[in-house]
Amino acid sequence: MLRGGVAPVEPAAVFHPTSDRDIAQLIRAAYQQGFPAVSARGHGHSINGQANTAGGVVIEMSRLAEGHADGVRREMRYVDAWGGELWIDVLRACLEHGLAPRSWTDYLYLSVGGTLSNAGISGQAFNHGPQISNVHELDVVTGKGEMVKCSEEENQELFHAVLGGLGQFGIITRARIAVEPAPQRVRWIRVLYSNFSTFTRDQEHLISLHGDGRNKFDYVEGFVIVDEGLINNWRSSFFSPRNPVKISSLGTDGGVLYCLEVTKNYRESTADTVDQEIEALMKELDFIPASVFTTDLPYVDFLDRVHKVELKLRAKNLWEVPHPWLNLFVPKSRIDDFDKGVFKGILGNNRTSGPILIYPMNKSKWDDRSSAVTPEGDEEVFYLVALLRSAVEDSSGKTLEYLSNQNREILRFCDESGIKMKQYLPHYTTEREWAAHFGEEKWDRFNQRKTSFDPRRILATGQRIFKPVPDSADAAAASLVRKGKASW
Repeated sequence: MLRGGVAPVEPAAVFHPTSDRDIAQLIRAAYQQGFPAVSARGHGHSINGQANTAGGVVIEMSRLAEGHADGVRREMRYVDAWGGELWIDVLRACLEHGLAPRSWTDYLYLSVGGTLSNAGISGQAFNHGPQISNVHELDVVTGKGEMVKCSEEENQELFHAVLGGLGQFGIITRARIAVEPAPQRVRWIRVLYSNFSTFTRDQEHLISLHGDGRNKFDYVEGFVIVDEGLINNWRSSFFSPRNPVKISSLGTDGGVLYCLEVTKNYRESTADTVDQEIEALMKELDFIPASVFTTDLPYVDFLDRVHKVELKLRAKNLWEVPHPWLNLFVPKSRIDDFDKGVFKGILGNNRTSGPILIYPMNKSKWDDRSSAVTPEGDEEVFYLVALLRSAVEDSSGKTLEYLSNQNREILRFCDESGIKMKQYLPHYTTEREWAAHFGEEKWDRFNQRKTSFDPRRILATGQRIFKPVPDSADAAAASLVRKGKASW
């Protein structure tokens, strides 16, 4: 099922492989015989149908996932995981050896190949970079049906192309992921701000402390609160319902509050020093003094925190609804303008239908040789702004339309204001838009890589970047696939 619920399309067939060789055989047939398109599907969380393909074949990667994240090498500090493996299962396998991957997404029920085809970001990215910066090696099936091992030392061009490559150059069947000793517990802290400049100054200070030293937080995120309902809901779930926080009582700047969210990881053997380290870090910040909320929990519970919310929403039939999300990378120099125009302007004090994340990252932690796109220019810091809304229909029945129009209004505001943001998990429909997204130099390289690794342009057509190049001499083969409505 398409989790986004925004752009449903129907493939001709769904393929359930038993090995990576099955995948290679299918793609080789598509390449040689003119099948229309092939897309890999992990756990189905694409928003605009990117993992689907109209009239083509969808490879169901999750069916091979069970038991594949068992290649943990403690002495070498890596884990080998199947491309369809969920990150939650990778975590569990690693924890059996006292290890854990270094960089995460907020939600762990996503596939390894899926997040590595985008970037994979969360509050650890300021320190360790995105997930694509923590990969040693990949096994990839290219658009020619070739099974290729690639890394920094071997088949380097394909390695960097696939990381952040939106599935355009090959299907990831194995990823060798960097791991580190896992902490046991997490001190999770949230504080509130009424002034945006103070909020971003403190966030930027905290991500400047990246490195191997202990004098830093291990996770830095934040979110925007533009209505009374959200602050005592969802990501703010550990604010006491018996003592609700009131935006109006905190002297907000334009009716908006900002929440800084940080964690400090520790092991029970170092518990005695955690309070001192946190106190020293918190003294450097300028939050609302009475707004400190703290909890302490096992490391795995913190990483898997969103799943608990999912279970609650599923119980209310509020999970499988359209999700018109909008994720933007905004340059540091324009984040104040974005706040004024979007948080205090377009969104105002309206109900937002979901959380709005905002946190900075260090550009130096991203490898520009990958296909992932960050804001152009020399600025070291850029922000993720993620509007993670759910279109739960109200009495008007137009919630999806309203939120989609609001997303377009935000994009139009950025364009008219000259805010040179980049979309994360991008969705465009024309070559001109994609070329503008990548920028001239990166777009040229992206095209060259496509020609090298998927010359028929049959992979991941749901991204709508390239149109397939059909083989008119073998229309019969394509017709046969189109008739295969049942799963294989």
